[in-house]
Amino acid sequence: LQRYDEALVLKRGIYASAVALLGVSHGNTILIGSNLAHTLNNLKLWDESKPLIRDQLLPAARQTHGPDHDITLKLNHALANTLLDSGRTRDDLLEAVTIL
Repeated sequence: LQRYDEALVLKRGIYASAVALLGVSHGNTILIGSNLAHTLNNLKLWDESKPLIRDQLLPAARQTHGPDHDITLKLNHALANTLLDSGRTRDDLLEAVTIL
């Protein structure tokens, strides 16, 4: 149905609740945050998505699951795609290439 605007309101609230209740490094919180980042990217809200993935979700996923876990790899891929889609500055392109 692609009702991303409606989903975004719900997903932000769910992620905030998960962080408050479970902590940022809990596996369920990381998964919920990944879903939020996906919705942000679908709405082209890269200025919100990039720091969410780069500064919160990836460090938490690496700490909780390790660098080779499926969710960590998916978040790396999501960050690279976000960087490529978000305006393609030289720094964004270099970071995306480094990730991939």
